[in-house]
Amino acid sequence: MQMEISELQKDLAATFRWTARLNMHEGVANHFSACIPGTSDFYCNKAGIHFSRMKASDLILVTKENKDELKNKPDVVDPTALYIHGAIHEKAPHARCIFHVHSKYATALSTLKDPVLKPIDQNTMMFYNRVSTYNEFGGLGLEDESIKMANSLGNKQHMLLANHGILTTGETVAEGFNSLYYFERAAQTYLTALSTNQELNVVSHEVAEKTAEEHANFPTDFANLFLSQIRLILDKEEPDYKN
Repeated sequence: MQMEISELQKDLAATFRWTARLNMHEGVANHFSACIPGTSDFYCNKAGIHFSRMKASDLILVTKENKDELKNKPDVVDPTALYIHGAIHEKAPHARCIFHVHSKYATALSTLKDPVLKPIDQNTMMFYNRVSTYNEFGGLGLEDESIKMANSLGNKQHMLLANHGILTTGETVAEGFNSLYYFERAAQTYLTALSTNQELNVVSHEVAEKTAEEHANFPTDFANLFLSQIRLILDKEEPDYKN
């Protein structure tokens, strides 16, 4: 008997579709996950499916009972997804949802010797002092590498993986995906500004911190509104994402 597809699965499937529309995907690689409320079990994308074709029913449920078995089935779940997401979900209770991509601008930023976003606009200020940087790139994120990543995240919600890409987290799918979207936008603005070879107009610590706090505590829940609008568009144009 097939289990009913949850709103959590539909939300997560929608973010795969939208990531593909934004051209932030990479082949059939990269991975997102979301924990079932009240448990440590999580859904992640099935291996080998293009983000633009992802459906809610394509998401694989990873549990304590089947995790080891799935590690021996790379055609079902990307092993790096199991290791990275499994380690972070276990070590960072606040990371209920995890989004990891090798998007163009975030990945380019990750290759810089100094990859810290300077506070030059509202989007870069959103992440001011709120991003962990993992500087110990040692391979694809298997076993020991994934544990080091999880430890590096600490209590932050976002982590730039040096020479690799970006990883964002959230309490909800909407929150984590919103951060992914805006980090890529922030990286694009920052790298574009750097490309002019002109001096950057970096705001003060006080202004950057104030703006970051205002973003975090803004009364309008833009993350949920964004995901709701994405789903409304997909309901009309790609309704099979919910299947």
